Amino acid sequence: MRDETVKLRLASAGDATERPISIAVVAMGGQGGGVLTGWIVTLAENAGWVAQSTSVPGVAQRTGATIYYVEIMRPQDGKRPVLAQMPTPGDVDVVIASEFIEAGRSILRGIVTPERTTLIASSHRSFAIGEKSAPGEGIADSRSVTDAVDVTALNSIIFDMNALAAAHGSVISSAMFGALAASGVLPFAVSDYHAVIKGNGKGVAASIKTFDAAFDQARGSGEATPPQKADPSVHITPAAKGRVSPRAEPLVTRAETGFPPQVATMARIGLAKVIDFQDLDYGAEYIDQVETIHQLDISLGGAEQDFALSVNAAKYIANAMAYDDVVRVADLKTRAARHNRIGQEIGLRPDQLFETTEYMHPRLEEVIGLAPIWFGRWLQKRPGLYGWLDRRISKGRRVRTYSPGWFMMLYLVAGMRSWRRASLRHQEETAHRDAWLALASELARNNYALGVEVLQCRRLIKGYSDTHARGVSKFAKVTEEIKSIAHRDDAAEWARRLRETAIREAEGDELDGLIQTIRSFA
Repeated sequence: MRDETVKLRLASAGDATERPISIAVVAMGGQGGGVLTGWIVTLAENAGWVAQSTSVPGVAQRTGATIYYVEIMRPQDGKRPVLAQMPTPGDVDVVIASEFIEAGRSILRGIVTPERTTLIASSHRSFAIGEKSAPGEGIADSRSVTDAVDVTALNSIIFDMNALAAAHGSVISSAMFGALAASGVLPFAVSDYHAVIKGNGKGVAASIKTFDAAFDQARGSGEATPPQKADPSVHITPAAKGRVSPRAEPLVTRAETGFPPQVATMARIGLAKVIDFQDLDYGAEYIDQVETIHQLDISLGGAEQDFALSVNAAKYIANAMAYDDVVRVADLKTRAARHNRIGQEIGLRPDQLFETTEYMHPRLEEVIGLAPIWFGRWLQKRPGLYGWLDRRISKGRRVRTYSPGWFMMLYLVAGMRSWRRASLRHQEETAHRDAWLALASELARNNYALGVEVLQCRRLIKGYSDTHARGVSKFAKVTEEIKSIAHRDDAAEWARRLRETAIREAEGDELDGLIQTIRSFA
């Protein structure tokens, strides 16, 4: 067997002396991962060390974080070391994660090891696209990350660095830098870290305060910041009332006096949402719908069930009535509150301006949905013309939201709210809502729990464009199957399993499998 391996006679440069210190920074866009990496490199170079940094960008908007990798090493006899460009499992001294689930991702990548790695992570959450777009509760369970940290990391420093930075008017990179100094992994004095921050020349005072606060908290001598809950539960209390205008007070009175307390609280919140979506007349329609279900609830002895039918109706009717359409999207993106919130999140100073570039991909369905009913139906019956228009409209666009041209266009679309109730989309949404409520009411008369489960099936429908279309498809599949098993004594339990399975899975295989199981014994 021939050996064609190329073999070179390479003499070693000398005896191995010491290994570099390796640091991996895992951060999302806008969280200062690049700034922190630059600070670490400057810190090492100021001390006469050799430093090298690389980065592998993640993809957009929290579907992945950028991995920054730094290796630093004290030069030996004037010789420069050869440093690695990517972290190697089992060979990383420090992992710094700007968000808690990203710490979990680092553990899954194998770069956090119990023999070597100090894990520094912020305990707060920034939800991923998958978590936000899930039909139901899609938030990842942070407890599994907490359990994994105890097993996989040699040492760990974890607290809410984002809250600490916000409290001191700075950004999270300053807090992570302070935690790194407190870890003791790097052989540099605190004054060296301060010098790096001062050399940056921007927001120095706030960054130093944040650094010092994070250093003290990591050492156990600072005041702890309250961590953001990783898995927040929604608790509805009488104090959690939606805001409405003074003109809506008669409707508020109907909501607060016409229902028992648990229903009234939810109805007040739903009313505020519906009025914000459309107008006072739409709010009155909402209260009418909830009152209809509540009267049925009373006749069915709902008091013994804590009026579960009415509470769920008050919640999900509001969600159904405040659907996401082109007008709603344009309205939300042009609100002053949104502009101010983004400015606060990025730490905008009074002498600064910012702009946003957003990716929008409207489909012809959304555009035609704004048309009058007769025109929309006419166009839907002409597939050739419909397809020709679709090829020209259904394109991705990068929109500079706060540029004069795009802002005016979005603002004008948002102003079409008054036309909404005469549009094709509104007719379709109203028909779908009425059919859903009729089904829930019909089933509740024979099986109260099953009626409640059907109301909760509205959780399957959310979002905009393709996300909404997938939700509607799942809703139809689940409710059709519920109809077929409504005669069973355990129909409510199977309905719950169908809904939760549809919420949980993405592709449809698990839901189809459950449907086949039900049909096998139906």
